Amino acid sequence: MPRKRARTILAWSGGKDSAWASVVLARDPAVELVGLLTTTREDDARVVMHRTPREVLLAQADALGLPLWQVALPDPCPNAVYQARMSAVIERARAEQIDAIAFGDLFLADIRAYREDMLRGTGLRAVFPLWGQDTGELARAMIAGGLRATLVAVDLARMGAEWLGRSFDSTLLSGLPAAVDPCGEHGEFHTLVTDLPGFARPLALRSGAVFERDGHAFLDVALDRGA
Repeated sequence: MPRKRARTILAWSGGKDSAWASVVLARDPAVELVGLLTTTREDDARVVMHRTPREVLLAQADALGLPLWQVALPDPCPNAVYQARMSAVIERARAEQIDAIAFGDLFLADIRAYREDMLRGTGLRAVFPLWGQDTGELARAMIAGGLRATLVAVDLARMGAEWLGRSFDSTLLSGLPAAVDPCGEHGEFHTLVTDLPGFARPLALRSGAVFERDGHAFLDVALDRGA
């Protein structure tokens, strides 16, 4: 009797790390990727860290042919509220016979421990398909593998707003400040993926205004429906 594939949902920000994790999971014969899990802000339905609008998230999910599980959170979000709403997600996952939740984390041990603690005793496993990879090599592999992304958020203490709107490509990698991780794993920058192995079609975007909040600069984007 063939071994059951692990039904897995992927924590999805719309950025390169979660997107590349979807590629790795899709190539794993032991995994069945069945959904994307995104936390959004209650007030404007944008991704909590990236400020990516809901319509773009839905377009990404549609391009992958996967349902999008959305969890709305207040901003700021008390830990008790976060835990309660994630508990509801876990209950839904168990009801739908999900085996694991995958995350695109790379090397931050405290974040991994938090996610593992959250799932401990629930019957769901935490999976980290990109964990421990050299981030420079990983960034280059993403680009060579067909991932296309745009910088949409930066930490102004580490990078200037002039980086917004640039493509995540080899030219960008070669010009990053020395203290900036090639994958931005310390939060230096965030990206929005517009094409990826597994996408039925690339996304076309329109860039809007740059806005600042809480020490970060964000590039507002929208789908270009006329492209």
